[in-house]
Amino acid sequence: MTTKIIGTGSAVPEQVVTNDDLSKIVDTNDEWIRTRTGIRERRIASEESGTSHLATLAAAEALKQAGVAAEDLDIIILATSTADHCFPSGACEVQAAIGAHRAVAFDISAACSGFVFALNTVHSFFKAGIYQTGLIIGADTLSKIIDWKDRSTCVLFGDGAGAAVVKAEENGSFYMTLGSDGRKSSALECRSRTTGNFLTKTEPELGYMTMDGQEVFKFAVKTVPESIHTVLSESNTPIDEIKYFILHQANYRIFESIAKRLKVPMEKFPTNLERFGNTSAATVPILLDEMNREGKIERGDKIILAGFGAGLTWGATLLEW
Repeated sequence: MTTKIIGTGSAVPEQVVTNDDLSKIVDTNDEWIRTRTGIRERRIASEESGTSHLATLAAAEALKQAGVAAEDLDIIILATSTADHCFPSGACEVQAAIGAHRAVAFDISAACSGFVFALNTVHSFFKAGIYQTGLIIGADTLSKIIDWKDRSTCVLFGDGAGAAVVKAEENGSFYMTLGSDGRKSSALECRSRTTGNFLTKTEPELGYMTMDGQEVFKFAVKTVPESIHTVLSESNTPIDEIKYFILHQANYRIFESIAKRLKVPMEKFPTNLERFGNTSAATVPILLDEMNREGKIERGDKIILAGFGAGLTWGATLLEW
C-alpha cells in the first residue's frame, strides 16, 4: 500500500508587504534582506484571513482539483503552529467549513516540518488499512507571533496555507524519515501564554518568536542532506532519478549549501520564498501546488519533499507523483 497525491491547493492573504515596506518600521533595507535570504516580499494576514480561513480555502481548491467530495474524506490533518484557537483544533474548523462530517480531524505541531509530518502520518494510517482518503494541510499565520521590532525575524516570515488530497493506492513509491532533537529547542521557539491566575496574582503574557539563526542554519544544512540520503538509500533510488527537491522555503543560502552537499544542480531546487517568505508549515504545499498547476510535475516523476524547523524537527519523503 502506498500514498498518492491526487490534488493540491493553496491560499495566501491579499496584502503584499515588500522589503521596502519593512524598511519603514525597522532598521533594514531591500538589499540587506535579499542578499541574506533571497526574500523580496511576503503576504501578511488581515483580521479576516486567519489560519483556519486560509486552510479552508486551500482545502477547497485541493478537493476541487482532485474531484473528491468533502464527505468522502476519512481523515483531515492540519499542520500548524499558529492555530486560531487553543481548542477546537483548526482541523475541526476546516472540517465544519467544508462539510467533511465523516472525517476524523486533528492538528499536529511540528513547525516548519509540519506538512511532511502530516503526510507521513496519513501514509501510516493508509498502510495500516485504517483510512483510504485524506486531506493534509499546512497553514500558518506567523505574523501574529512576530516581534515587528526585531529585524532578525520579522523580515523572514509570511502567512499562507497549502493542502493536498491523498489516496491509498496499490502501486507507487513512498519512503519517509522523520526526526526530532528537543535538546536544541531553544534555537527556535515561541513561548505560549504564561501561567497567570488567582494564585500567581499575575496577568498571563504572550511570547514572540525568537531564533538563533546560525544554529538553525547549521542544523538545516547538515540534517536535510542526511534525511534525503536516508530515503534514497531505503528506496534504492539513484539521486539523479529525483526530478525535484521541494524543500521548506526558509533561506536561499540554505538551498545552495544543501545542493552543494548533495552535488545536485540548483535547477532541481525550485523556490518561491522570494514572493512569500517563510510560511512555516505552508511552504512545501504552497510550492507543490504552484508546480502542480504549472504542469512541472508529471505522473511517474519522483520527487522529494523535505521540511526542517522548530523542535528541532526534520523529515523527508520520497514519492512517485
